[in-house]
Amino acid sequence: MSTTPTSGRRAAPVAAALGLPAASALVIGSIIGTGVFALPSALAPYGPIALVAFGVVTLGALALALTFGSLAARTTASGGPYVYAREAFGEFAGFLNAWSYWITAWAGNAAIVVAWVGYAEVFVNTGHKTWISVLLALIGLWIPAAINLTGVRNTGAFQVITTVLKFVPLVFMATVGLFFVDPDNFGSFNASGQSALGAISAAGAIALFSYLGLEAASVVAGRVREPGRNVPRATVYGTLVCAVIYILGTLAVFGTVSHAGLGSSTAPFTDAANNIFGGTWAGDVVAVAAIVSGIGALNGWTMLCAEMPYAAARDGLFPTAFARLRGANGVPAFGIIASTVLASLITVFSYTRFEDVFTKIVLLSVLTAVIPYLFSAAAQLYWLLVKGRESLSPKRLARDTTVAALALAFSYWSIQGSGYQTVYYGLFVVLLGVPVYVWLKRDQSRAAGPKTPRRAPETAVPSPRRPRALSTNRVGGARKPRPLRHQD
Repeated sequence: MSTTPTSGRRAAPVAAALGLPAASALVIGSIIGTGVFALPSALAPYGPIALVAFGVVTLGALALALTFGSLAARTTASGGPYVYAREAFGEFAGFLNAWSYWITAWAGNAAIVVAWVGYAEVFVNTGHKTWISVLLALIGLWIPAAINLTGVRNTGAFQVITTVLKFVPLVFMATVGLFFVDPDNFGSFNASGQSALGAISAAGAIALFSYLGLEAASVVAGRVREPGRNVPRATVYGTLVCAVIYILGTLAVFGTVSHAGLGSSTAPFTDAANNIFGGTWAGDVVAVAAIVSGIGALNGWTMLCAEMPYAAARDGLFPTAFARLRGANGVPAFGIIASTVLASLITVFSYTRFEDVFTKIVLLSVLTAVIPYLFSAAAQLYWLLVKGRESLSPKRLARDTTVAALALAFSYWSIQGSGYQTVYYGLFVVLLGVPVYVWLKRDQSRAAGPKTPRRAPETAVPSPRRPRALSTNRVGGARKPRPLRHQD
């Protein structure tokens, strides 16, 4: 059993049910969802220059993974970016990070399920009727919610199984698929019409979505056995594995599907497999793997949807309903249900109002995720500059400072690459949390009650300039004289 420290509150114990394999599977499963299976189509309008952007994003993601690993080794409480920001910069910074990350989690689930539906429709709803697509999306969101409601042990076991199954087609495309690459399929190197730097920035903001979830183990650190050791390892190793699979797999898809066909594809890995083997059987196998992968990612992110607000709520920085545990397994049921409801609403709205559903939700999710990433990198820099000299060797201090500075710079770069419209809407939804914070602090003040004013010390002898021979009080409407008593 492990407990999560709180601000003056008794911590309810939670089961540390995740070992290193399950924690690593949570990281890999949260990173590799259906995003990577849909990403080649989202990057196709930029051309092969998007692969350069993918490389830059991979370096930034590794810097973030190392930063989270260092932070998690020092702070083993659940909450990840929320805890790091609160400890370094105070309660309000912690709240904003928890709020922003919570938006990332449920909005990201909406993006994942949109891509998941694209692969499910390889077998059903091939005519892409909107109402059937919406129904499939809702099924995809609520199955993982139901699994999470049964407890963290079942969630972890399901995560391991789906992670193994999703790796088969991805490893295949990242190895065998490379032998079938045709250079003619790549098209123009920069097809975006922008400058090279602009295209890399714009494509990088989309590519970063593929790495969201690298902090997953730190968010649920309180549920991991030996978190000071296992959380950093799961974070770094999981990100490295995903980086290799991502870059090689995306390269293979770009080289086996024509540029024109890739831009209009809803299941690019399926199309790539069909082009390699001919027919449809190989594509169907990949589609099944993508469906399993999507459910696994949604399973992991649904857990994160509840864990981050749970940690904040126990510190009084999120509504108390998120801190209530239900059942023998101690499940934060309200967070799971509330987040899945919000993801369902934004999914339905997107299908009925937006044309480019996946890309729009991806960019919003990236922006709201980068804010906690930025604060986490800043928290690491703050710790290194304030306390690092006392506990680290000069060589280790220089290395960690360089990595944290790169993670911070990468976060800023990702924000500007999201585009002004995404930044506008993202900043708006993040700042919607300010009234919530005010409401929470007001309730805390009321619960504490009025403070008793501090009494001034009494003098032993009354001031000679203001003699107090008599004191009066009112009794029954009349003023009754009262002899002055000697004051202690």
